[in-house]
Amino acid sequence: MRVGLGYDLHRLVQGRRLVLGGVTIPFEKGLMGHSDADVVFHATCDALLGAAGMGDIGRHFPDTDPKFKDISSTVFVTKVIEMIRERGFSVNNLDATILAEAPKLAPYCRAMETNIATLLNIELGRVNIKATTMEGIDAIGRGEAIAAMCVVSLVLSS
Repeated sequence: MRVGLGYDLHRLVQGRRLVLGGVTIPFEKGLMGHSDADVVFHATCDALLGAAGMGDIGRHFPDTDPKFKDISSTVFVTKVIEMIRERGFSVNNLDATILAEAPKLAPYCRAMETNIATLLNIELGRVNIKATTMEGIDAIGRGEAIAAMCVVSLVLSS
């Protein structure tokens, strides 16, 4: 078994959609980034790549490459899954935490879990998404940013 940890943070700005775990969430701000800035999917990619010993999301999908401008991060997760499968790994489970002062994310966690389970081709019960606030502390607590942390375990495919 191999374990990987991923983390991502993006600033909240006006004029962007808020996309987390592939779910568009109604909110007055969205995350600034070259792609759709989905911190859940970005942290997922980093955790998967880390567990497989394959670097990070920036190495494979640089924000300087115009072909990734405004792209759905679903594309990144799909490509990373292909890459780790080529190395002989499959996903055992995924656990992620979203750090956001607002909006309230609990109503959307199940849809995010479903999206991730589908992309990773694993049972829904092997994916867990949680959300927490920062109690008003730091940039996340002031509502300036949203972050996500993710841990995955990989196993050698049989």
